[in-house]
Amino acid sequence: MAALSSVRCLTRALVAAPNPGVWRGLGTSTATGAASRSQGEDVRVEGAFPVTMLPGDGVGPELMHAVKEVFKAAAVPVEFQEHHLSEVQNIASEEKLEQVLSSMKENKVAIIGKIHTPMEYKGELASYDMRLRRKLDLFANVVHVKSLPGFKTRHNNLDLVIIREQTEGEYSSLEHESAKGVIECLKIVTRTKSQRIAKFAFDYATKKGRNKVTAVHKANIMKLGDGLFLQCCREVAELYPKIKFETMIIDNCCMQLVQNPYQFDVLVMPNLYGNIIDNLAAGLVGGAGVVPGESYSAEYAVFETGARHPFAQAVGRNIANPTAMLLSASNMLRHLNLEYHSTVIADAVKKVIKVGKVRTRDMGGYSTTSDFIKSVIGHLHPHGG
Repeated sequence: MAALSSVRCLTRALVAAPNPGVWRGLGTSTATGAASRSQGEDVRVEGAFPVTMLPGDGVGPELMHAVKEVFKAAAVPVEFQEHHLSEVQNIASEEKLEQVLSSMKENKVAIIGKIHTPMEYKGELASYDMRLRRKLDLFANVVHVKSLPGFKTRHNNLDLVIIREQTEGEYSSLEHESAKGVIECLKIVTRTKSQRIAKFAFDYATKKGRNKVTAVHKANIMKLGDGLFLQCCREVAELYPKIKFETMIIDNCCMQLVQNPYQFDVLVMPNLYGNIIDNLAAGLVGGAGVVPGESYSAEYAVFETGARHPFAQAVGRNIANPTAMLLSASNMLRHLNLEYHSTVIADAVKKVIKVGKVRTRDMGGYSTTSDFIKSVIGHLHPHGG
């Protein structure tokens, strides 16, 4: 009973979400804040935007090296403040977590690699990755799945967006053993957070000129939990009459994505479904190495790869594909209103792929990470460097 009481306390704490505030929009300028921000302990570069960098595990540090090299060549006015947080490398602690959070809260913008989550239970259910996202209230994860010109896959000319709620659902870290050999894992669904992610999805569709939002669920089985999520999506949809609204059960959605992904535009869904669909959809356009992603709260923006894989087996082999991280970095520059540099870098990456001479192994080639970086730098606009 003591265990159950403890879990109930945790549940109440989790459900009592902080004031969501007002989401400032995907194109929010941080220029004013960066200019007026007081000098911190880190040495500031005059005129440069301070951005928190968290390399993460696996090939994360190699991908961040690619970002730094390309930014340097393109003379991007960004100053990275690098922090390291890793459970598998034994450089994770409450102190480290607070340092990262402090940096992110000050800079408002971050670029991060995948922080690997060990499967072993060591007394703390929530991973550092999850705790980081929860403390910053990064409630919306956005993955834009778009075919790359010149790189053929089974489905070409794809262009769809997956939006997932990522602060509750099955990832609430509320588990306990109620009896020997019986584990209860609580899935938390709240009206406040379901409405918030639904509004985010419709706002995104409106801002980006998208025509349809599909709510993905399993309300036929989880009638109360997913039923509430679906109800919230329907209520919000009524406020956006110009956006077409559809619903689809998660298992059918997986099949439809494989058979006819062109029917989708923007998809919105709870946490676990979004994690699975992100990876499935990334596979449609080339895999984890080519799809960028980003996460938002009312105040912060975090840029990362769309499919979160540490790719540990590739560490030190110089074979990782930096495409996803470079495109994510380009999206970060657009968020900072550095449109020119954003376009220059995205165009250079896409030119390398379209030409097809330099491709990493995951794209069917034999080029190294270093080869790819050099080729991207070679395709930067001459005025960019």
